[in-house]
Formats: sequence, structure tokens, C-alpha cells
Amino acid sequence: MATVKYSPFTPSGSVIAPPSKSDVHRAIICAALSKGVSTISPVALSNDIKATIGCIEALGAKTRLKNDALTVDGTTLFSNKSATLDCGESGSTLRFFIPVAALGGVNTRFVGSGRLPQRPIGIFTEALPKAGVECRTEGGLPLEISGRLKSGEFKIPGNVSSQFITGLLFALPLLENDSDIVLTSPIESVGYIDMTIYTMSKFGVEVEKTDYGWHIKGNQTYKPCRYTTDGDWSQAAFFMVSGAISGSVTVNGVNSDSAQGDKKIAELISQFGAEVTQTGNSVTVKSGKMKAITIDASQIPDLVPVLAVCASFAQGTTKIINAGRLRIKESDRLATTAKLINNLGGSVKELPDGLEITGVKSLAGGFADGWSDHRLVLSAEACGAGIYGTIE
Repeated sequence: MATVKYSPFTPSGSVIAPPSKSDVHRAIICAALSKGVSTISPVALSNDIKATIGCIEALGAKTRLKNDALTVDGTTLFSNKSATLDCGESGSTLRFFIPVAALGGVNTRFVGSGRLPQRPIGIFTEALPKAGVECRTEGGLPLEISGRLKSGEFKIPGNVSSQFITGLLFALPLLENDSDIVLTSPIESVGYIDMTIYTMSKFGVEVEKTDYGWHIKGNQTYKPCRYTTDGDWSQAAFFMVSGAISGSVTVNGVNSDSAQGDKKIAELISQFGAEVTQTGNSVTVKSGKMKAITIDASQIPDLVPVLAVCASFAQGTTKIINAGRLRIKESDRLATTAKLINNLGGSVKELPDGLEITGVKSLAGGFADGWSDHRLVLSAEACGAGIYGTIE
């Protein structure tokens, strides 16, 4: 296990936001489904993106990365009639590719590592057999599917993960007949679905929002294109919170018109009391006197760990509500976020579906376990902007 030591620091300067991993996932899949040659840039090769690239290649597509531009040739997609898709630890990769592989009628075995084999897939194992896809699993991974996906009505809960809906949205337009996704519970993380629909539109495929969910016309065609990815608001959040705690940080390359729900971070930091200035595709955050707020995390679950760090330096008690889904992420992020901050001298109370964070003047430092969860590791780094000890 790697160990990094952080000393107290006051952040100052500017950074460029890396390309949005969520956007890159979506663009790669749309490019592969286009049955032509597309270029996606900029692309950064995180482990999750490597998993998605590996999966489209296992299904028969070809890729080539030069500098930060990824060329995807989907001409031979589904030429392989059987495949093993290793999704690594990426929930997005797994849930996006289950309907995509079923679209091609590929006999597919899905495997993964870390917590991924235990993360929920029951929504698909219940819904897909009704649409012509046989699913074989003992409750998680490995999962084996066979058969070809058929159009129809798909009843899906909206409060488990938007990734299930995104996976269906990718596949359904290529079926012969129209389909409907019907929500059986209120939708959460709708920003990620909006991002999916936006990316699909850039590749020539349309989705219609309805009162009950989404209507997807069949017989559509993905068209190859040159796709420019968004800067990642989720990653930018860690730098912005560091600036809110102390000093001044400018993040460049974040599009204010992005479909990413996590662009909400700029608004929330401002509500805390930091000074936030947005000009074009740049956001500057300067520290200020921060006060506690209440945050509904139903649409922005990935921001919860770093928002809890920000709240640790706000006077009063901040409440984060409607965040129960965080218990089934790469770690139980409600439990691990509370442990992370409390171990460093903070005051966080774990609730069944949220957190209560009482602000302190500064954190003392100490040992920070990242629980093999990148959002916890990056949140620990942000704590360094407001400690008087060290973090290891």
C-alpha cells in the first residue's frame, strides 16, 4: 500500500481540470456503436477508462491513442460472438456494457475487482430476461449473459444508480422498434443521464423525455464524429474546496454550460461563504468565513466526501441528506468519509442516509485511510489546506 505524507499548505495558483471521466466513458461507447471511425479528445487514461477501452476491444472494436486523442473504429464491433469483459473496479463500465453486449447478441462474461463484484446489478438481471437476454449469476460478478436484446418497456427504479438507465439508453436506439424506460421511483443523479443524452445527440441519436421516463425511437444510427470532452467538474471540486478552506485557487477548463451535475460545486462553495468567481471556462475560489448549510445530495452523490471536508471548516453543523446510495460505491462512502475526517480531528456523525458535520477551526492531522477509493484519497488531500499537523 502506497503512503503519501502531506504537510500543512495554503493553496495558491491555477490548475487545468482533467477531461471528465464520465464524459469520456460515454463518448467511447457512442463512438464504438457508430460503426465508423471517431476521434475523442482530450482523453486521460485512468484505470476506469482503460477498462472501458478494453471492453469495446473485447467486443471487436479497434482503438488507437496518440497524445491525448483516442481514435475509435467501431466498424467491426460485435464481430466477436463471445467475450469476457473485465470491468476492473468501474461501476460505469459494467452497467453501461451489459445492455450494449446484449444489443450485439454477444455471449458475454463480466468480471471485475475490488468491490465491483458485490455492487448491485439486480436491476438488469430482473429486467433483461423479459427482453430476451438470459442472465446467469450467483448475485454479483461474474455475470454471464446470452441472447439478443429486444425492444419494449423497461421498468427501472431511479434511486439506485443512473448507470442502469444510461446503459439502456445507449443500446435501445439501435433496436428495430421503439422502447420506453419507465421510472418506478424518483430519479437521482439525473445530471448523469442528461450527460448521456447530450453525448448521444453529438453522435446523431435522440432521446425523448416523457412524464414517466424516456421514449427511445428504434432504427436510429450513431454517426462517427470528432468529439471534444468536457473538463471534469468532479475532479475540479477537490481543488475548489482547497481554495475555499484557505488561499486562492483557479481551475481552468470547466465549462459552465456542461451537462455535468457536479458543476453544482461552485454554487455550494459560494453558499458556504467562500468567494467564487466564474469567468468563461475558469472558476476562482478564495477562502472566506464559512457557515454551515444543508445539502441535498440526491443529484450530486459523488461530491459528498469533498463537501464533507469543506463543511468541516464551516461554523455550525452542516447536514448532508439523501445520500444513502453512497453505501454501495467503491467504499461505503458515508462510513469512510466520517472515519476519514474524524481520524484527522474533525467531527462527523454518520446517519443512515447522510452526514452531520460540525465545523472546527482546523484539523489536527493524522493517518488517513483511502479505502482504495479515489474520492476518499483526494478528499484527504484537500484536508491539507486546513490542518496544523500532517496527514499520512
